[in-house]
Amino acid sequence: MNILVCVKQVPDTTEIKIDPVKNTLIREGVPSIVNPFDGYALEAAARIKDKDPETKIVVVSMGPEQAKNALKECLAIAADKAYLVSGRAFGGSDTLATSYILSNAVGKLEELEGKFDLIFCGKQAIDGDTAQVGPELAEHLDYPQVTYGLEAEVDGDTVKVKKEVEEGVEVIAAKMPCVVTFTKPAWDPRYPTIKRKMAANRAEIPTLGEDAFPDIDTTCIGLKGSPTHVKKTFVPQKKQGGVKIKEESNEDSAKKLFQLLSDASVI
Repeated sequence: MNILVCVKQVPDTTEIKIDPVKNTLIREGVPSIVNPFDGYALEAAARIKDKDPETKIVVVSMGPEQAKNALKECLAIAADKAYLVSGRAFGGSDTLATSYILSNAVGKLEELEGKFDLIFCGKQAIDGDTAQVGPELAEHLDYPQVTYGLEAEVDGDTVKVKKEVEEGVEVIAAKMPCVVTFTKPAWDPRYPTIKRKMAANRAEIPTLGEDAFPDIDTTCIGLKGSPTHVKKTFVPQKKQGGVKIKEESNEDSAKKLFQLLSDASVI
């Protein structure tokens, strides 16, 4: 059993900075974390491996060199191998271009690691919240897909997924290979062990650049290959806390409220 988990390193949401010219996130020097939903996908893969120790978990991320830190964190938790997809030509890719690049990466990784039975992703990245890359990846690969997964269990050549729906939970079975995207389940991901963390820190993570994909359509990648164009991106201003009015009587409180609203030219 081979499982590929797609992960993304995302900025800490309290430290987001925007490039005013490109309207893209500034990642350099910004604290980053593994996208939490991708962490749930990795844990789902780890739970399958708990039942079948022969299972191999490979993680892949597309991003700058610093994304290797996220991949090392995944190695420390449960992954066996990790690869970074990175290149100047990939920069600025929207979800469609990203999913296209990742679909090419799947083919390359299968040459190195063998055919993947399952591809797990988080339902969305917290820096974009589009929930598009996983389903688009399935479309590029022409694989069946299950979204909003909570748990996954392998039964022969089929994967059974507990899927979150508005009414509760559905159980959906799909033939493998299959793409599954995960949302937050009832359990938390496991923590890395000291032994795995030390091994992960020493691990060499290969980088797959543009030259690794000689047949890729360059008109479908990067900013030029992205049909989505961001017109404006901004960080909302933090609102100030409210004011409590608690005078000795309701009448005094009403007078105080009137005075405050009058001073603020509201009334």
